[in-house]
Amino acid sequence: MEPLEASRYATPNDPLRESPDYLRLSLAAAMTLGFAPGLFYRDARLSCINLLLTYASGCAARCAYCGLSGERPDGAGGQSFIRVTWPTHSLDDITQAIAARRDRVKRICISMLTNRRCARDTETVCRRLRQRFDIPVSLLVSPTVIDRDDLLAFKKAGADKVGVAIDLATPELFDRYRGAGVGGPHHWDAYWRCLGQAIDIFGRGFAGAHFMVGLGETEADMCAAMARVREMGGNTHLFSFFPEPASALADHPQPPMEQYRRVQLARYLIDAGRTRAERFAYDEAGRIASYGLPGDVIQAVVASGEPFRTSGCTGYDGTVACNRPYANSRPGPDIRNYPFKPDRNDIRRIRRQMR
Repeated sequence: MEPLEASRYATPNDPLRESPDYLRLSLAAAMTLGFAPGLFYRDARLSCINLLLTYASGCAARCAYCGLSGERPDGAGGQSFIRVTWPTHSLDDITQAIAARRDRVKRICISMLTNRRCARDTETVCRRLRQRFDIPVSLLVSPTVIDRDDLLAFKKAGADKVGVAIDLATPELFDRYRGAGVGGPHHWDAYWRCLGQAIDIFGRGFAGAHFMVGLGETEADMCAAMARVREMGGNTHLFSFFPEPASALADHPQPPMEQYRRVQLARYLIDAGRTRAERFAYDEAGRIASYGLPGDVIQAVVASGEPFRTSGCTGYDGTVACNRPYANSRPGPDIRNYPFKPDRNDIRRIRRQMR
């Protein structure tokens, strides 16, 4: 088997297929680049190539909801992520495939693990990609293994945006699922400090946080976290929790759709500067009762469908490139993050879901 062909069948724990020369691709990215067969539901299109660093030693983190955790009950940490396999390919193969499909790719995103080699290798991969293409490169960083100097090096290497996956809305939940509660290395304060540094280095609007709805927070908790990011100069990329098979939270339910829709609308209004979280009203259970705007304004925003589209990094054209089709819901009518503009039938369904 030739080396380039062999890369297609490498496993995440193969020491001969490690970063920076080898990377894993999301299944959607592999389909987009022609490495894997398949079709997207409703002809969705992925325009961001999502790459993940890979090492034989895997990830040192123990996040309870993550498929990369070395503490998975089945002992298969790193074999899958976001419920699908991420095939491994050489960086050379990946750049050749991008070059052949340049019109489809509006952004590239490199995701780090919690591994001490990640800072150096992320810089290397970013520089090699930017030397080859005039395509913007985002980085999803691991604050536990990087510092301010690394962020400066990433910008010098050509990255233009940084994401910090805080994920949980409160320090208590963060500690329970990512920190001491699972014997993990992550700390709430370190993640927020890294976000602040990224905003300072890359600029307002060029760094942001990832959050997941449905891990025990109230809607008021999540709105407060998103408002904090906005006040710092960042933006929020929002996800619905979707259980990863064989993870510690494999049996944890998804949040009710009505809850997720309300928080999606809140995120859109906060990030777009249409209102502020302190104007929101909540019921006794911490659910959003009012967004502090007239009803006709809210209805018009809902009718646009924009709040319910994937919130991700944009391409040079200003539209979302990292739209991650069906990353937090199965393909079908109950899409949680729309990878395209919702149509009239979608809007009617969204209104019913919001009740």
